[in-house]
Amino acid sequence: MTAQVFAFIPHANSRIDDAAPELAAAARQLAPGAPVTALVAGDGAGVEAVCAEAVRFFPEVWKFAAAELAYPNAELLRPLLSRVLPRGAIVLFSHNTLAMDLGPGLAVKLDAAYLPDIVAFEAPEGQVLRAVRQEFNGQVSTHVACDLSGGAVITLRAGCFAASEPLAAAGRVVDRSADAQGLAARRRFLEVVPAEVGDVDITKEEVLVSVGRGIGDKENLPVAEDLAEALGAVVSCSRPVVDAKWLDKSRQVGTSGKTVKPKVYLALGISGSFQHMGGIKGNPFIVAVNKNPKAPIFQVAQVGVVADVLEFAPVLAEAVRKAR
Repeated sequence: MTAQVFAFIPHANSRIDDAAPELAAAARQLAPGAPVTALVAGDGAGVEAVCAEAVRFFPEVWKFAAAELAYPNAELLRPLLSRVLPRGAIVLFSHNTLAMDLGPGLAVKLDAAYLPDIVAFEAPEGQVLRAVRQEFNGQVSTHVACDLSGGAVITLRAGCFAASEPLAAAGRVVDRSADAQGLAARRRFLEVVPAEVGDVDITKEEVLVSVGRGIGDKENLPVAEDLAEALGAVVSCSRPVVDAKWLDKSRQVGTSGKTVKPKVYLALGISGSFQHMGGIKGNPFIVAVNKNPKAPIFQVAQVGVVADVLEFAPVLAEAVRKAR
């Protein structure tokens, strides 16, 4: 495959997202030995800081600095990227809300294939890429073949690709800010409203015991709380637990909840939808316990246990206390 590969770098608060090294690794898997170009859009000192981090993982970084790009807006980025990307380019995004907004229209403008929410792929054979995505909330894995001859826009699920190590030598930054002039959109960013922290701040915890629908009922939460106490951890949860009003919204992990960066993440009865996994950053050590051996979370967990949560958690809590 000879197509040029690009990776759009997500960032916030002047720091690249943890997904950036994963994008670098995926790009090298997609095109071994080929140079990969990072795309960084933003404004002011923030974009400079992000570029300084991005060159640790990419040989070349294109910088687009403009006041209008201070907050990511698909209406601005779509015409910008379609203007600067060469025909036949392959563009990688982390599968987040921006990519879901930006990706389909960008693929249309580039006349390229669109592959959303990819969890794995094989190195292309010629111009054909075989990729895996998940359907029906992760219950079914779909294997697709994509013709890359006309380029592609691909979004990758966070946590499914091992993060790349930094390059031996830092790459270079190419200022393409002139291409970002004259952008206009009908919608504009107003403000970020931070969610209430609640009784605990799960974003600060190093060990989380997270419960999902598989816990069965609110009356079973003490099983998770006892395990969390034994581990010196805090209980968090997936969205169905919050929707059922078993735990407060402040304890929800995911794209519609909190983004966490623990060292250890113990998932009890959680299927592992991309909405949930999108809230887990920093490549933690993930232990998953689920009765369903085909649960998608097993694809990203370092340790997977096929068992009933209510039977396994008390045994683990007792073993932890004995070990201590």
